[in-house]
Amino acid sequence: MLKNDLILKAARGEQVERVPIWLMRQAGRILPEYRATRAKAKNFIEFVKNPELACEVTIQPVDILGVDAAIIFSDILVIPEAMGLPYQMIEAKGPWFENTIKNKADVDAMRIANAGDLDYVIQALRLAKQGLNGRVPLIGFCGAPWTILSYMVEGSGSKTFSKAKQFLYTQPELAHALLDKITKSSINYLKGQIEAGADMVQLFDSWAGVLSEKQYYEFGLKYISQIVEAIKPLAPVTVFAKDAHYALKKISETNCSTIGLDWTIDPAKARTEAGKNVTLQGNTDPCLLYADEKTISKETEIMLKAFGKQRYICNLGHGLYPDIDKEKVKFFVNFVKEFKV
Repeated sequence: MLKNDLILKAARGEQVERVPIWLMRQAGRILPEYRATRAKAKNFIEFVKNPELACEVTIQPVDILGVDAAIIFSDILVIPEAMGLPYQMIEAKGPWFENTIKNKADVDAMRIANAGDLDYVIQALRLAKQGLNGRVPLIGFCGAPWTILSYMVEGSGSKTFSKAKQFLYTQPELAHALLDKITKSSINYLKGQIEAGADMVQLFDSWAGVLSEKQYYEFGLKYISQIVEAIKPLAPVTVFAKDAHYALKKISETNCSTIGLDWTIDPAKARTEAGKNVTLQGNTDPCLLYADEKTISKETEIMLKAFGKQRYICNLGHGLYPDIDKEKVKFFVNFVKEFKV
């Protein structure tokens, strides 16, 4: 039994006594404790693959920030690696793939990953579940198929993802074949996470916004729908498709439990378009947390009143930035927890 199941209640549409809150990238560089744990590993990938260290930083935000859920510490790019495409994390630059997907032979070489291929994440989940001891829910996650494909083809982060988009235009059948393999791998992975103790899961479609509406429905949401269909009977599913403002109604039609919103979306507009039968999550601009406490209080109150208490999970519109003051984050979390909507 969970002592605090507010986030699960909100995701299921049940009544809650207050607004629950967790934060994307809450286990991260804003915490000195995270940086100390991170220093125990030679590099980021070694860090991710160490279940004990991953467990430690998963639990830290619950102890330090007082959030209502933990999210397993990992990376979305563990899926391409498990499929046969290893990556590196270059300091101050981000992910980099030495090899990329270019042709049919490359796609054919990718295997469909099973949860066992990502045993280090499964172990970390089990350890975190044990360490949390029922205090708050544990969230699992993976990258959405389009976002994963974009890295596998592009080879790194990009402002335009022009290589990945070129792949969709010039080799659409091959793109669908790769997306199908990513989708099946993701379903296997998320099922493994839930078996290991994840109480709910989130799909991160970080690069949804670089596609046109037509392309997003064909190459993005189609595959998210397949994941939701497979996972929703097992645990609540949140879909976070950054910058896909036009897609709220279509995302709600996937039957996901929760839709994550970035900070550019008006709460009232989101509720109208998504409908009343889905929970909304978001959508504070992370940059608000650079402001003074008076400004944080004022803007957060406006947001909370706009969303209302029910069918809502407070979060950011994207992840915390590394140079945000930890005390400002704690103030924000406490303000939300104490606010009477």
